[in-house]
Amino acid sequence: MIVEVSARAKELQQRVAAFMNEHIYPNEPAFHRQKADGDRWQPVPIVEELKLKARAAGLWNLFLPDSEYGAGLTNVEYAPLCEIMGRSADFAPEVFNCSAPDTGNMEVLVRYGTVEQRKRWLDPLLAGEIRSCFAMTEPDVASSDATNIQSRIVRDGDDYVITGRKWWISGAGDPRCRIAIFMGKTDPAAPRHAQQSMVLVPMNTQGITIRRMLPVFGYDDAPHGHAEIVFDNVRVPVSNMLLGEGRGFEIAQGRLGPGRIHHCMRLVGSAERALEAMCRRVSRRVAFGKTLSEQGSIRTDIAESRMEIEQARLLTLKAAHLMDTVGNKAARGEIAMIKVVVPRMALRVIDRAIQAHGAAGVSGDFGLASAWAHARTIRLADGPDEVHREAIAKLELAKHHE
Repeated sequence: MIVEVSARAKELQQRVAAFMNEHIYPNEPAFHRQKADGDRWQPVPIVEELKLKARAAGLWNLFLPDSEYGAGLTNVEYAPLCEIMGRSADFAPEVFNCSAPDTGNMEVLVRYGTVEQRKRWLDPLLAGEIRSCFAMTEPDVASSDATNIQSRIVRDGDDYVITGRKWWISGAGDPRCRIAIFMGKTDPAAPRHAQQSMVLVPMNTQGITIRRMLPVFGYDDAPHGHAEIVFDNVRVPVSNMLLGEGRGFEIAQGRLGPGRIHHCMRLVGSAERALEAMCRRVSRRVAFGKTLSEQGSIRTDIAESRMEIEQARLLTLKAAHLMDTVGNKAARGEIAMIKVVVPRMALRVIDRAIQAHGAAGVSGDFGLASAWAHARTIRLADGPDEVHREAIAKLELAKHHE
């Protein structure tokens, strides 16, 4: 599959890559130093400085396909930009205002929000003035089956009363996080996929308590973070409901398709950078009288990594192409496939790079350990491998049903 993209999309690839070379990679040490030396739960100064540069350069909100709000790119056109940003996943996506969960939440507001909702929440998100979170996963149920979610959204006059406990709410640790999209049950007696709704909940509403920030393999991901949050009789106006009661799953499906492309292409970028680091390392290090790059086992690792990256990238671009041409529903098989294939590929490639670096690979000096930890989480985010494999199998069996 070869898809020709527009000249403008190619130009944006060159401009984003140039911005990364000039501003992102050279400032990675400053980013980590400022986080270590300052208040970890406050915005990092270098990120805020670079946001101004990115916005001035016209490299802002590139993810939105609606040209009224974003760059007007297709999924295929945006995917390579995601890969480039993923090469420095700790902060590059945020610099371009293209980081999760804000991207998915902005897409929800563009697609399903009212005029008033967009004015109050979408406009400041687009401007990078605030951040947001997405409150779906719960600790007391297997949230891989979202119909299990037990949090309640109950109508009381002109308000909804929200009660529940959520966790792994990414982005909630940031002091700029002002709005949550909350998923809960409005009608437990409705058909299975019509029980859930999504509602906008300002984070300063009475009754919201952040219980703790959850580390991931020892990383706290400050100032973004992943929170456990209690919602205790939280009241919001009825006008905060998104799309309508019982339409939470409809919104979720519209939100998750593009997000999975973004996750996967960022991981392709992370794997590419790990392979580059491995090649540089083994070309310089000597063991048993010759460079590591002359050792057969290392050469095999390099070859396997290159082949796996190319396969994963092509499958992701195919999924993006199908989303652009026949829609998310028709592309659901490929979307499920990339969510299994790409994180596993990234883990293998990064692990080989860690091995080639020896003990240095598990330190914080080369970024490989944190890249591996992040890639591992994506096997759980937006649905675990097992759920996606089940979906793939069902679609495949349906082709041969008699």
